[in-house]
Amino acid sequence: MNRDFTYSIPWNLLLITLGSCLYAVSIKSIAYVHGFIPGGIFGLGSLVYYKLGKLDPATWFFLMNIPLFLLGWFKVSKRFCLYSMYAMCFSTVAYKMLNIPIHIENEFYATVASGVLGGLGGGLILRSLGSGGGMDIVAVMLNQRYNIGVGKTFFAFNVFLFSLSLSVLKTDLVVASIINVFISSTTIDSVISLFNQRKVVFIISDHAKDIAGEVMSKLHRSGTFLEGKGAYTGQNKDVLMTVINNIQLKKLEEITFTCDPNAFFIVENTFSVLGQGFSRRKIY
Repeated sequence: MNRDFTYSIPWNLLLITLGSCLYAVSIKSIAYVHGFIPGGIFGLGSLVYYKLGKLDPATWFFLMNIPLFLLGWFKVSKRFCLYSMYAMCFSTVAYKMLNIPIHIENEFYATVASGVLGGLGGGLILRSLGSGGGMDIVAVMLNQRYNIGVGKTFFAFNVFLFSLSLSVLKTDLVVASIINVFISSTTIDSVISLFNQRKVVFIISDHAKDIAGEVMSKLHRSGTFLEGKGAYTGQNKDVLMTVINNIQLKKLEEITFTCDPNAFFIVENTFSVLGQGFSRRKIY
């Protein structure tokens, strides 16, 4: 049921449509007004526009995406490419059609606002089975084939982009653009991980089986027993490992120490849990 929902066409188009609108507004109503350079291919298109004064950043973005979409069509998947093409086309149209005035005079405030709004839009798009086009396509392809982190790809490209910007823009605007991209990237990571954060809990106890029974009956979660041995006593012990969400953590702690006040309770954060009862593997 979860797979049908997250893989459905209406849901993915909704995410892309909302995300594209937010991203377009962040660029046109804030970044462009203050002369910022956004990251990625849109930023490169903006730089070309500032240099030549012809067309507009959205049109340059569209033209530069054509070879990248050909690459994505053959190297990632047709579905991914079609969703990404919709995002690119809708972002271009939204940039041209939406005129929402956002009056922010302070340059730093504008940098933060543009970064948050753009990151929110970009994160919504990347939660779909597509992308926003541009460097998203290259980043996904490199991640799938060579396990290169998406963030590293964006970082490398933006270093190149902002180096070029120094020859066109004032240093203050380049620094503001770097801050903008950093805030946007951080917001994207937060949106992508939203509702995905989980807790991996290791419980070392002489009553591990009793705790597991309570977890299954009260939290409706299962677990795995790992074989352990005390370093000091040399005694064999069962180590219960389970994965829960943030809301269930306090209840699990209560269950554990009610069953065994001397238990050892270890919690680790995790953002990628695939399998039954959690997220399904994302296939582009």
